[in-house]
Amino acid sequence: MLYWIYDFWKSAFDAEKAAGTEGWAHTMSFLNLLGYITFRAAVACLLSFGLSILFGPRVIRRLISLKVGQPIRTAEEVHKLAELHGGKVGTPTMGGVLILGSVLASVLICARPFNPFVAVCACTMGALGLLGFMDDYTKVKKKNSDGVSARTKLFWQLVIGLIAACFLYFKTEISGFGAGPDMAGTVGYQFGNEPLKISQITFPLFKTPLIDLHWFVIPFYVAIIIGCSNAVNLTDGLDGLATGCTITVSLAYAGLAYLAGHHFMANDYLTIPYNPFVGELSVFLMALAGAGFGFLWFNCHPAKVFMGDTGSLAIGGAIGTAALCVKQELLLVIIGGVFVMEALSVMLQVGSFKLRKKRIFAMAPIHHHFELRGWHESQVIIRFWILSIMLALAGLALLKIV
Repeated sequence: MLYWIYDFWKSAFDAEKAAGTEGWAHTMSFLNLLGYITFRAAVACLLSFGLSILFGPRVIRRLISLKVGQPIRTAEEVHKLAELHGGKVGTPTMGGVLILGSVLASVLICARPFNPFVAVCACTMGALGLLGFMDDYTKVKKKNSDGVSARTKLFWQLVIGLIAACFLYFKTEISGFGAGPDMAGTVGYQFGNEPLKISQITFPLFKTPLIDLHWFVIPFYVAIIIGCSNAVNLTDGLDGLATGCTITVSLAYAGLAYLAGHHFMANDYLTIPYNPFVGELSVFLMALAGAGFGFLWFNCHPAKVFMGDTGSLAIGGAIGTAALCVKQELLLVIIGGVFVMEALSVMLQVGSFKLRKKRIFAMAPIHHHFELRGWHESQVIIRFWILSIMLALAGLALLKIV
């Protein structure tokens, strides 16, 4: 909406300038601000934060009235952890609807919603949010922690991830196919002075693409979207843990998207993949960060509401897709290191128990391991936030090492 206002103003301003007159467009020259991505990204962040704060209490009251309390696993399932988390029984879940609503509303107002990067991230987020909502609703209806079956959930994640990956691969503005060596007036990615295909994988420490996966990039991208979605879901086990890490990763990738959308910063200074359309994605990511701040207001310990799978699956899918759009998919392992650590702890725990009949951790995901080792819940949360901030800074620092 804001960019359409800018377009209308710019057309009137140019017409007045050509006619040699000064009308309303010259009087309202401050509307030029709406053309800047940085301004609209800041507005999106503040707007999504404000919407979350404004509607948060109403959403929480509504969820309580609908009796959608979070089912807590029994002592037979989690032993000592049931004692530590016993006070969380009845806390409303499905709070992710607040995040989704705030982000999508802010994006419609502040971003260019038909930008291919914004569109694919928003649609992926919405689709996975719907899947998460169905999972949360099933848990509440059954009054236990068993929601949609793992096989069904994985199937729909696969479908959503495949649609997003195919869109990225075949969409001309994104794929880079046919882009010339001089990107002026063309579309697609550029890496240095050479055109870059969507199928080529890069990393900041290398000034040339690492490998061209060709069409194999599609299953690779699907795996990233599904993996990131599930990793955020696994991280969402303590009050505010996943929300705080989401803010950190979103801010880092918002900066990456802005840099990747500007030719001088991307090509001449940092030598990272450049695409003239990707800068707009920073508006979406700043809206996600703002919604995260707003949700954290209610989700911090002791939480008044949980995001549930409605929020965690959607957020993970959005972050994973954004990393693909910016062409910094491998850097997500560092910037999103806490999410990766949580997912790896589960895989290692399951693998070790199946192969050796022994557990590596007291409990997985790893945040529960530290709880059972004597860390207070608030200590685990804040220390993981600190780690997430440090990892995000480390990832951004890699951009200018070579």
